[in-house]
Amino acid sequence: MRDALRRGKSRITQLTSRISIQAKLIVAYIVIILIPIILFSWYLFNGFYQNTLQDTLKKNQYMLESEKANIHNNIEIVGRTAQLSIADREVIDYLQNARELEVRELVDFNMNTFSNLQRLMFNNPIIANVRLFTDNPKTMEIWPVIFKESRVAGRTWYPRVVAKKGAVWWEILQNEKDVMKRDTLDGEAASTYVSLLREIYYPSDTHVGILEVDMLIDKFFQKTFSPIQDGESHMLVVDRTGRIFTDTANDFFQGMDLEQLHREWEARSHEEAFHFNFTVGDTPYLILSTPIEQLEAHLLNVVSLKKPVTQIQKARNLFITAAVVLIALLSIITYFLQSLILKKLHILRDSMKKVRRGDLNVYIDMDAGGEVGELAHHFRQMLKKMNELIVEAVNKQASKKEAELNSLKNQIDAHFLYNTLENLKMMAEVEAQYTISDALTSLGSMMRYSLKWSKDHVRLRDEIQHIQNYMAIMNIRYDGMLELKLDIPEDYMEQEVLKMSLQPLIENAVKHGMYIDRARREGITISIRACKKDNTMMIEITDDGAGMSRDKLGELHEKMVMEDGPFHLKYSRYVPKENEGNGIGLRNVSQRIKMYYGREYGITIDSAEGEFTQVMMKLPYLILSGGMSADEKIAYR
Repeated sequence: MRDALRRGKSRITQLTSRISIQAKLIVAYIVIILIPIILFSWYLFNGFYQNTLQDTLKKNQYMLESEKANIHNNIEIVGRTAQLSIADREVIDYLQNARELEVRELVDFNMNTFSNLQRLMFNNPIIANVRLFTDNPKTMEIWPVIFKESRVAGRTWYPRVVAKKGAVWWEILQNEKDVMKRDTLDGEAASTYVSLLREIYYPSDTHVGILEVDMLIDKFFQKTFSPIQDGESHMLVVDRTGRIFTDTANDFFQGMDLEQLHREWEARSHEEAFHFNFTVGDTPYLILSTPIEQLEAHLLNVVSLKKPVTQIQKARNLFITAAVVLIALLSIITYFLQSLILKKLHILRDSMKKVRRGDLNVYIDMDAGGEVGELAHHFRQMLKKMNELIVEAVNKQASKKEAELNSLKNQIDAHFLYNTLENLKMMAEVEAQYTISDALTSLGSMMRYSLKWSKDHVRLRDEIQHIQNYMAIMNIRYDGMLELKLDIPEDYMEQEVLKMSLQPLIENAVKHGMYIDRARREGITISIRACKKDNTMMIEITDDGAGMSRDKLGELHEKMVMEDGPFHLKYSRYVPKENEGNGIGLRNVSQRIKMYYGREYGITIDSAEGEFTQVMMKLPYLILSGGMSADEKIAYR
């Protein structure tokens, strides 16, 4: 995780480092303005949404309570009608009659008691039916109130009512067919009632019959089935079995999945009134629910939030558009103002580019005050100091070269050495000493490569050839115990490297890797692998020799990054133990790479004691037989 964050931070740094200061200032300006606008708009429109939601909730909560009050009123009307229906003792006596009544008695009952029952029903126009069912075989049916109990004995609600033992049972009878029609066709229209049902006992332990008082569902739930709606909300009823009753033909429910609504509602507790939100497609809805205890049902008010949400979104989009236009306008104005302010800074930048290309005689004609003027002054002083140091360095270099020439005059001529090696090689071949001949060939190639130092940069192919010659000579010493493996694509053989930058690493691998007994018995393998990552060439040198401990590795890392002064002060008089090394070779290679290519390049080391040592060299990707031109390489460096 840390590596990923580090890589992300490095990538962001690389991207931002390529952006001009003017662009950075514009971006910073936009961000400084944009973040408060985003936070303010989020807070503002979230407040609008919450307020709209609360207003909508209060309004529709009132409508829900109003409908609930109407329902309770209808419950009282039905309940009062039920009580009055069986309050007359003559009605009970007629239902319990133990003998068949004579015609005179039937006429008298019909003219008086039965007429009162009919008036009770007709005086309440919202009451659809008042019916008494009896199983007394002596009782005659008098339509439309008194019927035989056998007509309803097969209905689903009948056993529930009997089980209540005289207690009131409310039922929503869906698609109920009229009991007065003996031959009812399946396709005949039926009605849906909200019915009060109870078993009639008189006295308390004697079954008299069943009382049914019906009210049409659209009368009972008036607003739920009313065709006049506000278009933004609609009510529905969920009974104890989960059935939903509402005007499903209403346009409000077009495109709404009532089963989804029912599942959302079922997933919540129904003990008290509550509300929740759910979404169908891209339309949000607010659902308010309240229980109707007598019916064991719930009244729901479904409210569409599409209109208020759309209005808030339009206002938000208008606000964002205005903010974007304002930011764009201010950014353009800021850009031109900054161009005027940064004009002298651009002059200074162009002068620095000329210096980078090698023109150290740049004259900066700038007398501006402030930070830019001070920067220009110090830059002029820096150029003056650089020219002085260059003159001094040239003089020192000339003196050094002269000293080297004088020293070389006292040494053996290199051509004498080459000719001597050639003569020895010929003598070895004449004597059939081919191993010696090959070794002399390798040694001669190494001497030519080392002494012919016409330039600091060579191809990777040349450095690899030099290493192969070195390994051939070292294998004579170690009796062929050294193996060199190369994993370098042919295209990468033309990569630019510093001359004699890989050979010290191979020499370290041989010198320190062969220090343990296992390496002396089995030998070691040195692998060189090259790979490209982005614009970087990675050259990896790994040996399976002695390795080093974590303490020695940490000390080596410390030597690699120390400044010259502290390093020489600490290690100038240090005498390493046998096969220990002082790390100067690795440090010199890393410093040469950093000096030529930049601080981001160099070498890194990893090792495990008794297992391996790995040196990773990081270079810019520069192909000598193509790729960057000479000018581009100079500019790059």
